[in-house]
Amino acid sequence: MNFVFRPARPADYSEVRRVTRDAYLHAGHFTADHPYMSVLDNVEHRAEHAEVWVAEASGAVVAAVTLTSQGGGVGRAVVRRVIEHAQSLPGIGAISITSATFMERAHGLYESLGFQRVPARDWYVPGEDVLLWVFRLEL
Repeated sequence: MNFVFRPARPADYSEVRRVTRDAYLHAGHFTADHPYMSVLDNVEHRAEHAEVWVAEASGAVVAAVTLTSQGGGVGRAVVRRVIEHAQSLPGIGAISITSATFMERAHGLYESLGFQRVPARDWYVPGEDVLLWVFRLEL
């Protein structure tokens, strides 16, 4: 298939919304009435905070992707700032981070900052077969 990969324009947003919804629904990740679907539908918000690109074939949007910044140290700086803030609060002895199982780069970041997995605290998204891992850092 020949396609053009380009930044999405506001005129594309309704098709980006459709393609994204269809992908999640057909894969069985969520049902149409799941609260996360409203997050996926908010293409405008994603476009404000990241780059939304589309694959266009024969004049139609056939795929969409949101490109966010990774590898620039922003995530590490944010997590460090959260740790510093938690340390400044009275009575806080630890902090926890919940992460999707497939977010391997994030897991490496958390572990490099001293977080440890706590499998006993892992949990599933209510009503879904999506396991979330818990990482904890003793302060």
